[in-house]
Amino acid sequence: MTRAHLSSARWVAAVRAWPVWTEPRWLIGLIVLLVTADLTVLGVSAATVTFRVRDLVLFGLLLGGVAVTVELTRSAGEKGGLIKDIYGAWNLPAGLLLPPVYVLIISIVQYTLIQWRIRRAPIYRRAYSAAVSGLSFVIAGVVFRLLPGLTFTGSSTVTVHHLVWVLAVMIAAIAGVLTSKLFMIIAVKGSDATVGIRDSFFNRESMYNDFAEQCIGVLVTYGVAGNFFLAPVALPVVALLQRSLRHAQLLNASRTDAKTGLLNARTWESEAEAEVVRAVRARMALAVAVLDIDWFKRVNDTYGHLFGDEVLKEIARCLPGVLREYDSAGRFGGEEFVLLLPHTRAVDAFRIADRVRDHISGMSLHTPDGQSVQVTVSVGVAALDAGSRRELSELLAAADAALYRAKRDGRNQVQMISTTRGLSAVGARTAARSDSFGGAPVKPSAWDVLPRDSSRAAGDTDEIPASVLTPRVFTQARP
Repeated sequence: MTRAHLSSARWVAAVRAWPVWTEPRWLIGLIVLLVTADLTVLGVSAATVTFRVRDLVLFGLLLGGVAVTVELTRSAGEKGGLIKDIYGAWNLPAGLLLPPVYVLIISIVQYTLIQWRIRRAPIYRRAYSAAVSGLSFVIAGVVFRLLPGLTFTGSSTVTVHHLVWVLAVMIAAIAGVLTSKLFMIIAVKGSDATVGIRDSFFNRESMYNDFAEQCIGVLVTYGVAGNFFLAPVALPVVALLQRSLRHAQLLNASRTDAKTGLLNARTWESEAEAEVVRAVRARMALAVAVLDIDWFKRVNDTYGHLFGDEVLKEIARCLPGVLREYDSAGRFGGEEFVLLLPHTRAVDAFRIADRVRDHISGMSLHTPDGQSVQVTVSVGVAALDAGSRRELSELLAAADAALYRAKRDGRNQVQMISTTRGLSAVGARTAARSDSFGGAPVKPSAWDVLPRDSSRAAGDTDEIPASVLTPRVFTQARP
């Protein structure tokens, strides 16, 4: 093979290794379409624009604001996930007051700086985000120019003109935000179907951030429309707003488990305790479940702790998709998860827990070297029947006892305790039996066929402490 052929083969292999090819084909097509549209609009606008000194000065000031905002974000740190900041405070006036070429360049520079100065991410994602940002502000500019009230002219009606102008800016800003959110939702959902759109894009904190960002964008737009040297004056205000948003993000981060993104143990317990008190007071049914990964230590020992972390993340990622919107999931530590199921009778709690177990047992996980691994979970459920009086600690003790029974009786099953049924296995499922509700059999996990002695050596014991088998409030036998 010649050197040219060898170089070409390496180039082809490098291209095939790009992360973008792991995405669905339609999503790859959408990325190519939007990036191409962005570059086309940029080229056409650059070829037809008349460059003026005033526009160039305003462009430089707004671009400087973007660069400073990136540096402020860098100093505070930025973890993975959707980057939420207040770049719209600078992009909005660029999109509304300048020709489209300027805001498209600002968006490209913005995401280039984010990639370079804050956090590395796949290039295709940065390119898609830059294209969506630039095109959404171009659309906002088009909407703005089609609306009335674009000048400050007039004498007796100057107040009306100002009001109409501000309303036009707000409408244009909303059009840009909706366009951006639409394309980002399509991309995020297409890349990961388990992502909750409501939790990621339309939760209260995200909506407040969007509102605050657009308000400061309207103020900056209004100010620089009359005197573009007010842009640097707005910088401290933007920085202060950014710090307040960052503080809210840090508070939210303190509520979640860093590895899985679920509620951490303290937050889950706090919310669950309040929900249990509410259920007792209102005489409503409620259930809690404790979920434990079977033979997880052997997973770590065989495939490494990094793969073990991926198992935790995959399970955490799938839980919102199989739970209801008002259920909450948390990580209790290690390989143990907890579920809170409000307004749920015992039979329904079992069905939900078994659906979670069945979904996890059907997941196909792959190690870095391509091996396919199946993991299973055992689940213990404790149900608070309507009219009963129990505390969260008692429910967790009962769920833990049910979990130990599920481990002892073969794993990959759900066992349940309710306040009226005592300690009993309701519809238990082992790895070799079919689902109690008619589901298809699941292939035994590699961890379910290990001998008992080796399981104890691995630290995943089958023995149940006597104190757990006979919890203080759940000793009543089934009548």
